[in-house]
Amino acid sequence: MKLGIDFGTTRIVVAAADRGNYPLVSFDTPDGGTRDWFPGVVAISGHRHVYGWEAMELHGRPGWTLLRSLKRELKTAGPFTEIEVAGERLNLLRLITGMLSALRRNLLERSTLHANPGATLQAMLGVPANANSNQRFLTEEAARAAGFEVLGLSNEPSAAAIEFAHGSTGERRDRDDASLLVYDLGGGTFDASLVALGDDEHAVLAADGISDLGGDDFDEILAELVLKAAKISKRERESLTDAEQFALLEECREKKEALNPNSRRVTVDLGRVRESWSEVSIAVDDLYERCRPLIEESRSVVEKLIAGCPAISVDTLYVTGGGSELPPVARILREEFGRKVKRSAYMRSATAIGLAIRAAEHEGASLSEQFAQNFGVWREADCGKSVVFDVMFPRGSKLPGRGQPPLRVVRCYRPVHDIGHFRYLECSRLDNANQPQGEISNWDEVRVPFDPQLRGSGTLPSQPERRFAPDEGPLFEEEYTCDSSGQLKVRISDRTSDYVEEFRLGHWSKNRTRPAKRQGKRSR
Repeated sequence: MKLGIDFGTTRIVVAAADRGNYPLVSFDTPDGGTRDWFPGVVAISGHRHVYGWEAMELHGRPGWTLLRSLKRELKTAGPFTEIEVAGERLNLLRLITGMLSALRRNLLERSTLHANPGATLQAMLGVPANANSNQRFLTEEAARAAGFEVLGLSNEPSAAAIEFAHGSTGERRDRDDASLLVYDLGGGTFDASLVALGDDEHAVLAADGISDLGGDDFDEILAELVLKAAKISKRERESLTDAEQFALLEECREKKEALNPNSRRVTVDLGRVRESWSEVSIAVDDLYERCRPLIEESRSVVEKLIAGCPAISVDTLYVTGGGSELPPVARILREEFGRKVKRSAYMRSATAIGLAIRAAEHEGASLSEQFAQNFGVWREADCGKSVVFDVMFPRGSKLPGRGQPPLRVVRCYRPVHDIGHFRYLECSRLDNANQPQGEISNWDEVRVPFDPQLRGSGTLPSQPERRFAPDEGPLFEEEYTCDSSGQLKVRISDRTSDYVEEFRLGHWSKNRTRPAKRQGKRSR
């Protein structure tokens, strides 16, 4: 079963690919209702972690702390990054994995997906257009650890462009050079992408964004305004507990989302924060005026993106994302772009629908005369604090002719861990540091025992990884070859012994490589 998962800052939205249709998945909630989104919230009490709708039910319960907007932490995170919650240090990757594990469980047990309990859930995941390598890696790693078969990653604005193109085929076919600028203002990030729309594929020409701008900021502005209007002292504000702060921002979010172009005032019930506090009402114009500088920042990004591509004529400015529902967003954009501004009919779900469409169309990589994508492997760097993409065969690399020797790339090193975990992927673009940008598609995943004592155990996935002391690890070599037919192989060998593993590498969705099970030479 193929899905598109928009892992948003405050909401996770899932769309399914169902015989040419892409319905949103609705979740059962503890109050007996249904919602077409899953809260990105975790409730923490000691060693107990509860996620999603169950976590929301624990708000206000003694001993529980609720944490929202975990996705915002990813922009500066590495594999071992910890955050402090209620006086405890918690690994961010484990929290994200727990969140996505709860999502998978709810998809199988408490949703309109109606999947069998043991169903394989294949997913295309959305990431911000300006996400760095760590953020992309951590998102994918958490989803895989949670039990999803990850088909790949796609920039969120690019996915929204796919949704737009899918729903507006008739109105753009009279032009061969139709282009679209996706304005995606979500809960925690803002992304913009300039996309050329074609009959069979859509090319992202340029992308930019602001990693810490979104609807969360509007919530905080509203909270600040109502606390000031209610004459809440600075001492009282500073005394707010984590639970009270969560309640304040949730109340502001709900009231903000209820605003429409005809709203004149917004009323926030501060009694939900502290019983001794009461309701307070402010003019929406005061809120909009405070939010305007942030919206102007996003408009400046759009203007610079367009100015950087003078040969491209933008036909439509497609506005998506939950943060874009704030009424002044579209109004401020129209001041500059006029009738080109088009608000999506699926403001909160366009990205998930586009990802589901992409998942349905997902196929293995095709290599004819050259590499159409950059092929490589994730590697640990900076003593495990970050990950980097090691490119083996760059995009455009020519394949050898019939009868010619295969392309060959070799890496030689002393490993840091006792188990090698190789995650192969391809991407469409690289940044200046040769790190992946644009859409990412996964190939095989291979585990190899670097420690001689682990060879032949057959239990590598369940083994805890151990770090070698400096210069303790054996000398290993990776040899990658690609023949004239595009067949990729890797030979991983211990230069200090006769231990060798060989694998044919295929696309993740078509040729899943299993862990090595025995010592000695093995061909796939």
